[in-house]
Amino acid sequence: MVKAAVLYEPNKPLVIKDLEQEDPKSGEVRVKMLYAGVCASDHHFMVGEQNQPLPVVLGHEGAGIIDEVGPNVTSVKKGDKCILSFIPSCGFCNACRSGLGNLCDTHRSTGTSRQYDGTLRLKDENGEEVYQMMKLGVFAEKIVIPESACFKIDDDFPTDVAALIGCSVTTGVGGVINQPDMFPGATIAVFGTGGVGLNALLGAQIMNASKVIAVDINDSKLEFSYKFGATHTINSKSEDPVKKIREITDGLGVDFALDTFGSTQIITQMMASLKKGGTGVIIGLAPDGDMADLDAVDMVRNSKKVLGSFYGSVTPHITFERIINFYKTGKLNIDTVIERTYSLDQINEAYDDLVSGKDGRGVIAFPK
Repeated sequence: MVKAAVLYEPNKPLVIKDLEQEDPKSGEVRVKMLYAGVCASDHHFMVGEQNQPLPVVLGHEGAGIIDEVGPNVTSVKKGDKCILSFIPSCGFCNACRSGLGNLCDTHRSTGTSRQYDGTLRLKDENGEEVYQMMKLGVFAEKIVIPESACFKIDDDFPTDVAALIGCSVTTGVGGVINQPDMFPGATIAVFGTGGVGLNALLGAQIMNASKVIAVDINDSKLEFSYKFGATHTINSKSEDPVKKIREITDGLGVDFALDTFGSTQIITQMMASLKKGGTGVIIGLAPDGDMADLDAVDMVRNSKKVLGSFYGSVTPHITFERIINFYKTGKLNIDTVIERTYSLDQINEAYDDLVSGKDGRGVIAFPK
């Protein structure tokens, strides 16, 4: 049996319960969780803004230690500490072979909440099968997952930091540093200063951006963003962010603007804040069905570009490696993002704190 937090119905609290768990099959491992991040993406499913088969163990940002390996596992062994990738790339599909393991076709075609053989590993006390978000479901004390989801780290690497690299750091930092047209000294606006937004600010810092403008509706979060490299802040509740960004950039607009929240209104503002030839990057997930309004004439006459960036824009393991090297050399301070620690039993409280707009990132700490 394994203790887990299960979502049975949107807009209802997660239920803490013991689930029956099968052993790992071929190419799978069992991981004892050490830390899991409290991410807004899970909250989208909790409130029904994104669709997900139910019941499900949520959680896609985490780190743990290999507890058991199934047949034919070769890349990790029992006792290895790992960052967990919520896109366990197969390595063989068209997307993976094109260097886009973050968009793995096999992961999607087999069902993102099922294992690669199309089956599930969890059941509740009534015998009902329980899904695992993104083949992970890290809000459980132990998880059975694909071997390819595991990225081995050194034993002394801090596992709370490793957990955040599993999603928010890779999504935010990678969404900046992996953009093909990014250059040192660029001007960058980051809309949204939650966990992903703060990491986008860190990515801008790594790229030596000349101006880093943080935009949010929460003064406390904006003040907090200065710790992560923001040179200017804008409260879009009290000021027009497009007008203010142009003031800060001498009327030009920014080279890059990023929506790290996921909002059609923000996307419109993001594109309007760009200079001629600028690039808008959509990182945050908007609710299903949302459509953004774009000024088609402005896009053409001013040669603007809009891109989607999912999970750092490239194969996750590549970004993991880059981020770890930045962290080890002191160029990336991830520790300061972590503001709160909870037990698994406190997970609903953790999401209440996230919704209330508390600064930084919360993590779930599992028993050692």
